[in-house]
Amino acid sequence: MPRNRRPRDREEKRAEIVAAARRLFVEEGYDAASMARIARDAGVVSNTLYWYFQDKDAVLIAVLDAVLADSMASYSEVLDSGLADRLLWLVEELEQLGRLVSTVHARAKESAAVDEWHEQFHALAEGLFRAELIELGVPAHEVDPLVTIGVFVVEGLLTHPTEQAQRRAVIETLLNSARGLAAAAG
Repeated sequence: MPRNRRPRDREEKRAEIVAAARRLFVEEGYDAASMARIARDAGVVSNTLYWYFQDKDAVLIAVLDAVLADSMASYSEVLDSGLADRLLWLVEELEQLGRLVSTVHARAKESAAVDEWHEQFHALAEGLFRAELIELGVPAHEVDPLVTIGVFVVEGLLTHPTEQAQRRAVIETLLNSARGLAAAAG
């Protein structure tokens, strides 16, 4: 990259590349989006991508970071909702990103960088749920198993589409179990 480029230009160009890749990954899938196609859609030549990203997985991680930032901003809008509503929001948010979710799971097996991102995402999501369970008063020795069950519930709802009422019933059952454990301990 020429040294006379302003940092702002570099940030803008990187954002354009990430936006093009995001659109392609979501609409057509990771495998269908070649680096050349990403470059073309971003309005740059293919070699330019490598000034910004080491490889296609690095582009994927940048897209995932952008998606996560957008989701966290949206999450702040549902913070005042009940926990069941926030979990339903999470399922719906992940469902809209179905191709990206599938790509992360597939690429995590092949790419250490994507696997690390996936682990960090799970740590973040599980940490948020863990804090909710602790606030409910769930006994410490029950928190981690309930977090794991919560992950299974969310992943199950993603892989086995159900009606909204059924989703809510599944999530409410999970939360009622947590409340029951908290009440028994309290």
